[in-house]
Amino acid sequence: MIEVRAQPFAAMIGHSYDCYPEEMCGLLAGTADHATTFYPCRNTTRSGRVFEIHPLDYQRAEDDAEEQGLVLLAVVHSHTHTEPYPSPTDVGVANQLGPALRWVIVGLKREAPEVRSYHIAAGTIAEEALTVV
Repeated sequence: MIEVRAQPFAAMIGHSYDCYPEEMCGLLAGTADHATTFYPCRNTTRSGRVFEIHPLDYQRAEDDAEEQGLVLLAVVHSHTHTEPYPSPTDVGVANQLGPALRWVIVGLKREAPEVRSYHIAAGTIAEEALTVV
């Protein structure tokens, strides 16, 4: 289970709408299973179907999290036209990054955003509870 504080959760949703119709991307940081910070990032692909976090944004988030005594917990992105479920592309990238990072997906297919969290390891996708606190 991952708990996300209300402010970073709202920032995640806002960034999703700000980037629409392109996929949004960002990173969540915190301690253990408690996300306290959202880092909005640029999608270098500028696509509504795939994303790639700008390397400088990733480094900035990683450095700031470390300075704050936090760790990166999750890669966050939106699916603008599909279910909030990892695509084959997501699984491929997750396998490259390793199982330490969760995958949080904001689905914008319906009237209200849907947010889901997953562990992806060795091609296996496991959904986990995401709670806003």
